[in-house]
Amino acid sequence: MNLLIQGGRVVDPASGTDRVADVAIADGRILAIGDTPADFVAEQILAAQGLVVAPGLVDLCARLRESGHPKPGQLSSERAAAAAGGVTTLVCPPDTSPVLDEAGLVEMLHYRTQLQGGPRVLPLGALTRALAGEVLSPMQQLADAGCVGFGQAEVPLVNTQVTQRALQYASSFGYSVWLRPQEYHLGKGVAASGPLATRMGLAGVPVAAETIALHTIFELVRSTRARVHLCRISSAAGVELVRQAKAEGLPVTCDVSINSLNLTDVDIGYFDSRMRVNPPLRQQRDRDALRAGLADGTIDALVSDHTPVDDDAKTLPFAESEPGATGLELLLSLALKWAQDSGLGLDYALAVVSSRAAHVLGRAPGALADSLGRLAVGGVADVCVFDPQAAWVVEPAALRSHGRHTPFSGYELPGCVRATVVAGRVAFSA
Repeated sequence: MNLLIQGGRVVDPASGTDRVADVAIADGRILAIGDTPADFVAEQILAAQGLVVAPGLVDLCARLRESGHPKPGQLSSERAAAAAGGVTTLVCPPDTSPVLDEAGLVEMLHYRTQLQGGPRVLPLGALTRALAGEVLSPMQQLADAGCVGFGQAEVPLVNTQVTQRALQYASSFGYSVWLRPQEYHLGKGVAASGPLATRMGLAGVPVAAETIALHTIFELVRSTRARVHLCRISSAAGVELVRQAKAEGLPVTCDVSINSLNLTDVDIGYFDSRMRVNPPLRQQRDRDALRAGLADGTIDALVSDHTPVDDDAKTLPFAESEPGATGLELLLSLALKWAQDSGLGLDYALAVVSSRAAHVLGRAPGALADSLGRLAVGGVADVCVFDPQAAWVVEPAALRSHGRHTPFSGYELPGCVRATVVAGRVAFSA
């Protein structure tokens, strides 16, 4: 189908483009930006005057947590939420049901076929079988099935020798390993260690749980030269260690969640279970360091850490409630908010959820390799059209995810998505 996005402000951080122009799309790819070919006939027109036309967002951490599959032609609730948030590509951690190891190959093949009609899902394979024990998963088989990397989700590897073997194998074949730095024994609390957790009687997770894990990972990266992505850095000390590792030339990247970037442990208030997330919310000095690290490039990308949680699991006492929050529909707005608060331009806000996030993926599958997170002639037509001047209030009942618990309930946020295009097809339109 031929689609014309007409008269919008085209902002592409990857190329430095920022100008008013038409975007012509044909056969799922961008045909032209600016002058439309004389023989191009649009079958559908999206009027974008006064709106920003940006690359489709790339979310590096979004759990789907759904039972069954939607009917043909119908988006699942989580993919519908992604489309409404301008997200065109999302990476799904392996802690699904079934776990994305060899037992979950059918599920992975299902994700691999979700390339039309809605946001695409790129699965991470389990690093070890069933995310437990000491037996590595068949990485080559999982990579052939469509996995873009391998990780342990929220399950730390206790045996360092297993981690070393996994990194050695991954390095040999050029696979990336995604790890959340968390020392197993120190990471069992429910809130960040500090005066507030002590006063509230909540089991604390010290910063050392993150830094000890980072030191271990960096030592293994030095010996194996494996490419490692660090998921959801949460502390000032962690940011500084990543900064040093990058200065040393280690092949590491990292991301931060929208929760850690915008909230602190004080927001827990009176045991508000909506603030129960992993990693736990830390102090203001940590949040400030995370914001600075994202701005200077130490932190590569911003992620939603979308984890839909049912009412029964969330409406419990804080320490007993299930950690997680919905975030797909908030990712763009919270990126814009961060940029505004930090005095940064629109291109910075878009880069951390598009081109910089796509760079983390490295070897994206097939035709997506040079297209994700950017607007380029000849590239896959993934586009987010939004109104940067409009504001909206987060109302959980209006969210499309089946898990509607969010710590940002009631917040007024900038930026309203008006349309999302995935591979040339309109997946969402307001």
